[in-house]
Amino acid sequence: MKRRSAIAASAAAFCAFPAASARAGSGTALDASVVRMKLQKGITPDVAVDCLKLRANLRNMKQVGYLPLSKQVEAMVGKPQKLTEVFLFCNPLIAIEMVAANIDFAAYLPCRITLTEDEAGGFWLVMLNLTPLIAQIPAGSALRAKAESVNDILMSIMHAGAAGAL
Repeated sequence: MKRRSAIAASAAAFCAFPAASARAGSGTALDASVVRMKLQKGITPDVAVDCLKLRANLRNMKQVGYLPLSKQVEAMVGKPQKLTEVFLFCNPLIAIEMVAANIDFAAYLPCRITLTEDEAGGFWLVMLNLTPLIAQIPAGSALRAKAESVNDILMSIMHAGAAGAL
């Protein structure tokens, strides 16, 4: 088939959208495909996790899964690992509507926010940059408004975690 869906084409669009968190001078598609927020000074990973979970609950975003990736790898290889935990969130009502509108949205479910430690010992919250994906939905449509709402909620969750804000 020569026809590609607009959603699948959004992967190519990642290169065209600069991520707010892209590293200076890197300019890679990977950098453009994610949003990163460094935990503010004094905010521990435990505080960040508590705050992001509370914010998700307040914003009606269900936590539907959790992967303690670094702990799992540590158990498998017997060596300590830098912290990496993956939190999975979803608003089921919006998710099912998006998949009904275009099955390609299923590839983006559930929404994920990862807490990870860099080589210098700094902690980051990382998620997919949904802006290029949202840009593929017709402007002014109810579906676009819902997708923008989900993105706003996820950004709010990340801000709460990074700032230690309840």
